[in-house]
Amino acid sequence: MTHSRRHFIRSASTLMAAAAVPNALHAIPRLVSPSDRLNVAAIGINGMGWSDLTAMIKNPEVQCVALCDVDKNVLDKRVAELAQKGIKVKAYSDYRKLLEDKDIDAVIIGTPDHWHCLAMTDACAAGKDVYVEKPIGNSIEECHIMVAAQERHKKAVQVGQWQRSQQHFKDAIDFVYSGKLGQIRLSKAWAYQGWMKSIPKKPDSAPPPGVDYAMWLGPAEKRAFNPNRFHFNFRWYWDYAGGLMTDWGVHLLDYALLGMKASNPRSIMAAGGKFAYPDDAAETPDTLTTVYEFDNFNIQWEHATGIDGGPYGRDHGIAFIGNNGTLVVDRGGWEVIPEKDKMEAVPRKPKVDNGLDLHTKNFVEVVKSRNFADLHTPIQAGANVAINAQMGNIAFKTGQKIHWDAAAGRFKESEANKYLAATYHNGYQLPK
Repeated sequence: MTHSRRHFIRSASTLMAAAAVPNALHAIPRLVSPSDRLNVAAIGINGMGWSDLTAMIKNPEVQCVALCDVDKNVLDKRVAELAQKGIKVKAYSDYRKLLEDKDIDAVIIGTPDHWHCLAMTDACAAGKDVYVEKPIGNSIEECHIMVAAQERHKKAVQVGQWQRSQQHFKDAIDFVYSGKLGQIRLSKAWAYQGWMKSIPKKPDSAPPPGVDYAMWLGPAEKRAFNPNRFHFNFRWYWDYAGGLMTDWGVHLLDYALLGMKASNPRSIMAAGGKFAYPDDAAETPDTLTTVYEFDNFNIQWEHATGIDGGPYGRDHGIAFIGNNGTLVVDRGGWEVIPEKDKMEAVPRKPKVDNGLDLHTKNFVEVVKSRNFADLHTPIQAGANVAINAQMGNIAFKTGQKIHWDAAAGRFKESEANKYLAATYHNGYQLPK
């Protein structure tokens, strides 16, 4: 799609007519010229990549033209599902071949975390706008590289932290900014995941037929195939992801940081381990508490698997604890609990919209307008929270209270700095 096509230029008379008869226009399905359609492809379509694509193609100006997955079983299934909707797409097993297609305008990246950096930077270099799943990188170094790639290639890059598009989250943060809570000394974010049970150990085996396992590994360390490390459960292995700290943490810590207008903590400490299921197959901690120290407040992260009873009776959420009261927000709504008689309570205000639909729509609108400041979660915002989540994991791995030197972009502790960089294997090179 050419630059002029993305702008969807309409005449002044058309705009005036639309303003004059808004109700009539809402009643008539909007027809989009083929030349004005956004050609989208999805890379990694087993989980959130498919959810992202499904939401994005609800927009009439978007058409899906290609899919890519290293698992042919998944790829064939998704191609068939689109065909049932009358959508015919090209199918790829190697995303680099997909990126060579000049007709593709934007890509969705829904791969495991360890592939995000390479796929996103390659897509930007190929001239594509990008919707990339969170967390953006599997290391602090990768996060910086991804920000630099967006700035260098000047592409629209939206991170899949869709809560930033939900109205009730925005309303909750506006209340935090109002000052009515008084001085906020602590913000808590947590994910108590009762549905997560023990992962039984399984023996290594041959990859399933149709799976390009070497491509799935990509830059990760070469290991024998194990079903526990594949598809959804890759999240609980350090080679590919960062456990609940980066999986749910980036969603919830994002709002803790946003509400406190925070970026770099002074120090980080974390304690936890495999307390619930000490002998199961997962590597990442099933129980963790992380404390981020800022100048005049702390942010605290908690997660636990196999338990639903989190703070305030919620299995996930963010709390802003002020001298006058506490605001609690989760994906279902928000409320204010007063501190004795210091302020009025605010009864729970439920969610009113679909965050993922709105988030993908926002991306489409910015691809057309080229006003990158309108993105709800630009790559810079995604990097801020992903870096903080990585800091929490690094504090856990070192077992130390670690201190961040923002000017140097490094920790003051040499042990912690060992975890800053990404190590690529199998002939893959870290993007420059």
